[in-house]
Order: sequence, then structure tokens, then C-alpha cells
Amino acid sequence: MTQRTTRAERLAQPRAADAIRMLAEASGGCIRPIQLRRTSLDTGLAEPVMVPCGSPLESVCPTCAERCKSLRAEQCRDGWHCESEPIDQPAPPDDWQSWLLEKRAEFQKLRDQAAVTGQDTSELDELLAELDAELAKSGIRGKPDSARKGGTKRKRSTRRRQDAPDLPRRKIAPRTTGKVYTAPDGKTFRPSMFLTLTLDSYGKVREDGTPADPDSYDYRRAARDVLHFSALADRFIQNLRRFEGFEVQYFGTVEPQKRLAPHLHLAIRGTVPRADLRQVIAATYHQVWWPSTGEVRFDGDHLPVWHEASGSYLDPATGEVLTTWDQALDAIGPNDQPLHVARFGAKFDAQGVLAGSKDSGRCIRYLTKYLTKHLSGCHQPDTDAQQRHADRLLDALRYEPCSPRCANWLRYGIQPKDAKKGLRPGACRGKAHRASNLGYAGRRVLVSRKWSGKTLADHRADRKAWLLAMLDLPAADPGRYSWEPVTPADDDYMPHSRRLLHVLADRARWQAALGEARRRALEGTDILSATRRAA
Repeated sequence: MTQRTTRAERLAQPRAADAIRMLAEASGGCIRPIQLRRTSLDTGLAEPVMVPCGSPLESVCPTCAERCKSLRAEQCRDGWHCESEPIDQPAPPDDWQSWLLEKRAEFQKLRDQAAVTGQDTSELDELLAELDAELAKSGIRGKPDSARKGGTKRKRSTRRRQDAPDLPRRKIAPRTTGKVYTAPDGKTFRPSMFLTLTLDSYGKVREDGTPADPDSYDYRRAARDVLHFSALADRFIQNLRRFEGFEVQYFGTVEPQKRLAPHLHLAIRGTVPRADLRQVIAATYHQVWWPSTGEVRFDGDHLPVWHEASGSYLDPATGEVLTTWDQALDAIGPNDQPLHVARFGAKFDAQGVLAGSKDSGRCIRYLTKYLTKHLSGCHQPDTDAQQRHADRLLDALRYEPCSPRCANWLRYGIQPKDAKKGLRPGACRGKAHRASNLGYAGRRVLVSRKWSGKTLADHRADRKAWLLAMLDLPAADPGRYSWEPVTPADDDYMPHSRRLLHVLADRARWQAALGEARRRALEGTDILSATRRAA
């Protein structure tokens, strides 16, 4: 006789879709796979292929996020303690890229000749744009004719601020490795450095990161500092290189402190004296030469209106066109002060790290600790005070302009750069104004060009090559297949649960093949050891 289950027991049992998802995640498979159609150009046979989504956030896909995190850790480890200069030589163009570049040169010449004679160049411009797109797909970065456009350039004084110490500039030597030290016993070693930079104080805070006096806490300066934090970090690296006299290489990550202000962790190749760091930090600043936001001209229901014919915003009361972005910049006089000056705080933390030490692994884990989370998810508010602190910071960020194209400029009577219809102050769609980013719109990972001599795509290719070598499989010829995405409108489109079944089957097959390859490798090692012992 079949035993009947209660409703509570049935609800406690996992659904089939949930069970498949848990199994796919446990096996290391992507839980949001993208379906592609791969067609063999030799046989015409088409088959579905599930590609990982590649999301770096664990809230979207935990397995892809963990894979991205481990890849970044490998990238950091690969370049931190280099003892020789990384090879930074670009690969020569392949046959397809060479053909595209030759056609690009041919049509560019025809376009320039047509422009000189006054002929219509619209068709040639479209062809050039298509060729540029194909070049980008093939791996050629930048446009062949990426020369700077002419025109007058605004000049700002390059004189250093009187409240910042001057930095001597040294000729930069073409090296990226650090100094070699010799111990009394003759042993040589080349240490590297782990550096943490923080922003200045905005008021006294408690251990949980909340202000001791929220009314006196400078939320406006905190908001502006985080908006321009990435530019300040770039300025620090520039100053450090000029002061030290060599091409300092770094791998850095940005994350928030408990007080929600961003701070920068840097793995630096080589060492820098603490006195030099202190001097460079004190001399580093970033000036924001933007129009003033001291006067609010439009607020509430009294907002500028869009004029379709002129493509600009008008004052609803007078009908006058608002000041353009270029006009507002031109109005900044030589005696005016910048809108904001961003600086690092005087406190910093610097540690020497040796290659292969426990400190090296610990620092790499610390660098990549929060890369799988949104900035707002690094320190979740546990108390009402922490939640109120986060809300006050977001309120301060709401009407702060985040870029020249920010909709908040309308609030101060200025048209954003490249203005378009539908902009509204306080509702900017920029990355900095998303609550999950806490005002920071820059990159979470900062890597110098000569860090390891490899891009992230190169590191992925190394992993793929290792896997193919372990499984003794030949590299696939990309010219034998054509790839195209599968949309819900296609007949062969699979629902999410069926795609997960394919992922689960593929992971089981790959893990079995990898386990067998490892077993054969161990057997070969044992046989080789036995042969050597017998010899």
C-alpha cells in the first residue's frame, strides 16, 4: 500500500528544476547557460552548445563568479613577483586581420579622394564603419584613423596647488622589476609590496562604520570623493612612477570600508620606501574642473523641457535655451576654484611580501575576497544605524553630477553633454547612481599593462590549453564551424531546465574524462619512478 504524504512534506520536497540547478551548481556548471548553435561547415550538421554566462557576481551565477575570481587570482599571482621583464610584444596580424586592414586602407584612400573632390562619402563611411566593426571582432583594438580631432583645447593651469608639496620628477627607466637585495650570507631576494590607500576622514566613526555625529559628518565631500576615486587612483600611480623613476606595475582592487568609503588595495611589483609613499600620497590630488553646483535652478515639478526641433532643453518659464556644457566650462575663469579636490588620507598600510610565502597567498586571497559581490554587498547593514548611514550617503549622491553627461546638470541650469530627451534630475541612469555601486563607477580590478605580459583572455587560453593537453585532445579549428545565438523565437530554443540538463551532462562527461587523464598521468609517473629505481 502506497504511503500518502502530507502537504507540508510535499512542499519540503525539492522541485525537479531546483534539484537540477543544485546538481549543476555542485558540479561546477553555470546555472544561467547561454545557448548557441554550432554548425559544421564540412557536414552542415547543427548542434546546441551551452556556453557559461561568465557573470562575475555570485548573486547571478555562483560558479561563474568563482571561476572569474580564481582567474583574477591567477593573474595577480602570475605577475606579482616577476624577476624578468614580461614580454609585451603584440602578436602579428593573422591572414584574416591582414586582409581586413588592407581593405580598410583601400577604402580609406578612396574616401579621402572623394572628400577632396566634393563627392558624397556616405556609402564609403558606412563601409569603413563595417570594416572597423569586423576588425574589432577579430581582435584589433582601436580604429586605424584614431588621430585626435582638431579644434581649440581648454587650458588649465598646470601649476601645483599651494597646499600640496612639490614632487621631484625623475627620468623613468624602462624597467618594471623591483630592486634586488643581498643578505649577509650572500643570498639574494627581490621582495614586492602590498599597499592599502584610504580616503580622508569625514568625521569620527564608530567601530561599525557609522558616524558618531551624523549631523556633522561631511556626506557631500564623501559623495564627491567616491565619484572621482578612480581618477585619484590613476593620479597616484602617475606620481609614484615619476617619483620612483621606473614603470611601477600594479594589480589593484577597489572595495568599500565599513564607513562605505572606497579604499584601494595594490599589489606592487618591487618595493617602495615608506618615506617615498608618504610623500607621494601627500602630493597626490585630483581637481574637478566642472561648473558650479552651488545654485539649484530647477527642482520638483519646475524642470527644464525638451525642445525636439533644436535638440536642447529650455527654461519652462522663459523659453530660453539652457547653457550648454561647453559654454559652462568656458565660463570658468582663471581665478575660479575647482568644484572639488579629491585626496587620499594620510594613513596607509604597506607590507613587504616575498614570492612563495604564506603572506603572498594571504594577500592574493584578500585582494580577490569581494570581487564576486556588489560594492553594497561587501558590508551588509546589520543595524538600523548602518542602514541610515547608507541611506544618507545615497541621498548625498542622488543629485551630485557623476559625469559630463549626467542628468543632474539640469538641476543647476546646465545642459548635459550630448543631451537627449527624457533626462530628469535625481534619476540619472549612470553606474555611479545605482545603489549597488555606492557612487563608484570605475573598474573593480586595476591592472597595469606590463603586469604579466598577458591579458585576461590570454590567461583563459592558457587554462583551455592545459585542459586540452590533459585530455589529449586537439585544439578545435574555428574555421570549421559557424556560431550563432539561439533566441526564444527559434524552434530549437531550449527552456532553462533543459539547458541545465545539458550542462549537467557535459560536466559529468568532462569530469570523468579529466579524472581518467589524471589517473593515467599518475600511473605514468609511478612507472617512470619504478624504472629509475630499477636502473
